[in-house]
Amino acid sequence: MSGTQDTGAPARDDLARIAGHGAHERYDAVVVGGGPRAVAVVVRLAARLGGGERPVRVAVVDRVEVGPGATWRTDQSPLLLNNTYSAHTTIHADESTPMDGPVVPGPDLVRWASDDRVRADRPAWAAREIAELRPWTYPSRRLQGVYYDEQLADAVATGRVELTPVLGTAVDLESAGSGWRTVVLEDGRRLAAPSVVLAQGMVQTRRSPRVRSLSTSAERHGLVYVEPGMPAERDWDRVPGGETVLVTGLGANFFDVVALLTQGRGGRFVPAGDPARPARLRYLPGGDEPLLVAGSRRGLPYRAKAAYADSFPPRYEPVLATREWFARVATGSSQDFRTAVWPQLAREFAWAHLSVLLEHRPEAVRDGLGRGELLSALEEADADGVDAVVAEAVTDPRLRLWTGRLDRPSPSSPGGAAMSEAKWRAEVARFAEEELETIDDPERSPRNAVNRAMAALRGPVQRLVKLGALDGVSVARDVAGWFTPLGLALASGPPPHRAAQVLALIDAGVVELLGEGSSVEFEDGLFVGRSTSVRRAPVRARAFVETRMSKGVVTDTDDPLLRTLLGSGRARLHRWPGSGGAAVSSGTLDVTSEGFHLVGDDGAADERVTVLGIPAGAVQPGSAIGATPGVPSPLLAGADVAAAGILAARASLGAGEAVAARG
Repeated sequence: MSGTQDTGAPARDDLARIAGHGAHERYDAVVVGGGPRAVAVVVRLAARLGGGERPVRVAVVDRVEVGPGATWRTDQSPLLLNNTYSAHTTIHADESTPMDGPVVPGPDLVRWASDDRVRADRPAWAAREIAELRPWTYPSRRLQGVYYDEQLADAVATGRVELTPVLGTAVDLESAGSGWRTVVLEDGRRLAAPSVVLAQGMVQTRRSPRVRSLSTSAERHGLVYVEPGMPAERDWDRVPGGETVLVTGLGANFFDVVALLTQGRGGRFVPAGDPARPARLRYLPGGDEPLLVAGSRRGLPYRAKAAYADSFPPRYEPVLATREWFARVATGSSQDFRTAVWPQLAREFAWAHLSVLLEHRPEAVRDGLGRGELLSALEEADADGVDAVVAEAVTDPRLRLWTGRLDRPSPSSPGGAAMSEAKWRAEVARFAEEELETIDDPERSPRNAVNRAMAALRGPVQRLVKLGALDGVSVARDVAGWFTPLGLALASGPPPHRAAQVLALIDAGVVELLGEGSSVEFEDGLFVGRSTSVRRAPVRARAFVETRMSKGVVTDTDDPLLRTLLGSGRARLHRWPGSGGAAVSSGTLDVTSEGFHLVGDDGAADERVTVLGIPAGAVQPGSAIGATPGVPSPLLAGADVAAAGILAARASLGAGEAVAARG
């Protein structure tokens, strides 16, 4: 991989050598990955390009669909939803996002949907979905894919970008001399440019030995095994109806899979007619749904988002883990997350819970306790003592909080012994009631307050990681190991109506939760599910579905280009510095902090290759999250950086520019 000195203009023999390598197509830039990051790069190129300059020639490569990409592909089921409000989606940067390029207004998803102008090639189904879209509703992923596709087309329509969409899979990236890079596709096509942007998004993992073993066992014994992956890319017709199907994973993919196997098979949800809980639904079977026995390490699904009547949730303002407190922590280095950060976060979660009780359920708080006394007690408590403060303050045991089990069932019997099936059923019923309260009455729900607190706190934690304030070992073990998944479970849950549907399925007996510490293995010709926390007979089934979601790590990715770059030393993993001198791998690519340029094993940065988003997430925290109007967006800021790099690389070609343009 070339170092930073490789910026000169190409001589004619260099261009001839590129052609000799079979690079039949040459561009100003090649973007690998055709989803929202690629769209944002093209949008920012159109915004940055000055008048009178020739258009920027860009090839965008995607294996599924250029514009929507794999996640937002427009041929997927309408049952697969975004878990973000319609009004919280945009691809256009505004004044809130720090960047060097100009702000050029463009429509967010809601404004786009309300525009009377309709492209002739817009799918007919999009009009039906747009008619039901509201700022506070959750669009289908395919509709959001149409939005991305049309914003890409509008950027091209400015005349400032000439776009070549390329369907294919990139497998290699070669240096062709004098600043040129060649992206090699699986089918042999070669795309050359002075600038390459890697924007693959949520890369998946390769099949693990366990997955291969389960797949082989299923084939040999005539069983059904659906391995982990994107729900839109799996064959759900294989899953048998009318019989038990084991499921592991209760995160975001779980809600998608449940929808496809119930609503997708003719089932319907109707109001249950419960005046105390309007969100409660009743399931009317379609007749071909399976009995889903589902479990995970947590034992409970991701928490529901709250429903606010035709509006949005208020932002949670921390009282203890404030901006000022985080700023003080950020001045340190090599700190342990559990001792330097978690205690204050635990206090904040406890305060979020208690403050709702004080305001809306004062009868649940011991007489004489007020805001000042409770805050003082929490400030004086260590991490282990926070729960004791809550237990002492709250008179109703059902309304107490265990900060170490925010995403899990309440503590089981003394000594950690497994609970009975009856106790577990009561725990699931309690979970359902708390979820329905979150949906129906969010302002009175202490559970919802904790979820909102997590949404406000996880970003500052990631900034501590980026600043190097935390020890690398602790980052890998504590932040990546359990706090980030905790944040997903509390603050990245499903739309409220989707959560209510799962609760209705539990009530109808179509979904059964296996318990905390769930596992499924192949034994004696069948799949067998167990829970370490519930005393129950093993569950045996002919079918097993794994809904685990990829974490976007690249250490064992199935992306052939990233595997090639890592295997050849042209890329390396980013490492967090450890206090003992031993750095710890983040599982994501190492890139420079300024231009996000790819860094190789030798430590040299390739200024011709920019990496955006999830595969370089440790250096670009927050870039996995979609852009929201009025909120600083790492995704859009990164796209602006990439656009600036593309234009700078093109300008550096000098005399070779005209030759490249004719290519």
